[in-house]
Amino acid sequence: MGVFQCPLPCNNNKLKNDPDQSHDSNHVHPHSDTSSGSSSLHSQPSLPSVPSLTPHEKPASSHTSLLATLKGHSAYVSSLSLAGKHLYSGSSDGEIRVWNRIPPTSDVSSSVILHNVVAQGSSGVKSIVILGNRLFTAHHDHKIRVWKIDQYENNDKHYKCIATLPTLNDRCSRFFSAKNYVQVRRHKKCTWVHHVDAISALALSKDGSFLYSVSWDRTLKMWRTSDYKCLESIWNAHDDAINAIALPNDGFIYTGSADRKIKVWKKYQGDKKHSLVATLEKHKSAVNALALSTDGSVLYSGACDRSIIVWVKDGGNAHMVVSGALRGHTKAILCLTVVSDLVFSGSADKTVRVWKRGLGKSYSCLAVLEGHKGPVKCLTSAAEEDGKSHVTGDCDSSTGRKSSFLVYSGSLDRDLRIWNVWVQPN
Repeated sequence: MGVFQCPLPCNNNKLKNDPDQSHDSNHVHPHSDTSSGSSSLHSQPSLPSVPSLTPHEKPASSHTSLLATLKGHSAYVSSLSLAGKHLYSGSSDGEIRVWNRIPPTSDVSSSVILHNVVAQGSSGVKSIVILGNRLFTAHHDHKIRVWKIDQYENNDKHYKCIATLPTLNDRCSRFFSAKNYVQVRRHKKCTWVHHVDAISALALSKDGSFLYSVSWDRTLKMWRTSDYKCLESIWNAHDDAINAIALPNDGFIYTGSADRKIKVWKKYQGDKKHSLVATLEKHKSAVNALALSTDGSVLYSGACDRSIIVWVKDGGNAHMVVSGALRGHTKAILCLTVVSDLVFSGSADKTVRVWKRGLGKSYSCLAVLEGHKGPVKCLTSAAEEDGKSHVTGDCDSSTGRKSSFLVYSGSLDRDLRIWNVWVQPN
């Protein structure tokens, strides 16, 4: 059924070291097919200096199943996002699709249908975030597009592109002043509001007032969602392409890069700009993915070294220490998602692993979800309770019944897969 239950503990298979031809496994050519895309996703050796987080107790009872395989994209699936009853998917050919979501008890094969094609023919989609009735999408052509979602009486939705960032007003207001220009190449300058390479990830502030974008151009930008104005740009935030961003609720910003570093940023009261407050260095290759625990106290980072490093907060400041590493994938970690006490990881080895956070610092690998024919590029997840879906939050474990979770995976094989995971509470 495409599911393999992990032994205890999850063993890290020893492989010959793959040559590292690219520090960034996200740098997949947008027109690559599955075979060529797979060959470009190289891994580096795992981290011997970081201890593995193996469980000290029997892992929780779990059951997993593949609910559905969704087909329709003509290029690889590069981004996923959940919003209420809908799943949004973006692909490397610029197509954005929206799918109806159904509870896990339904007949998925007949109930999951394509609801609409939001956009088609634009540049490759790198990231999708939703804010109310607006959809923000990051693209390979260095632009952010804003889509308005109109709801009709018959529940049909219409999507209209209402803005492209940076906006014309934003560009024109910076055009005439020399101080607004930055050197982007040897003989080329542009205004600081522009991204000059693919925008790899987006994230929203807690209250939705600000949108943050990171790019392969090594910059971190901050946009106001009310008028789409670019308020800040940190040039050379990293020494190489930035691949990931994560925002907890305490005002810090985490960025992960092909320079192997995770940087922590903070805008203190009275400051006009964000400041670098910490640099987390433990990975030996490009950092591709970041995810935070529900309470924001744990940061997970996935890289080409095949390891997921677990960082925990040491006090109330930006200082984080390495708790250990989750190992088992045989190729680069490409994506992460967290819901409740579960961590899902997608890899160039074509699998999704399910990790459960136990007592103390212990973790157990509950399952390996197999079936994709290409690297798993993106993930999103939700907790299910009483037939209802919750993208964030914990399930009630006081009853002793199993908690149910859905995980959605997108791959270079152009398919989306929906998996159900049931876990017995500790």
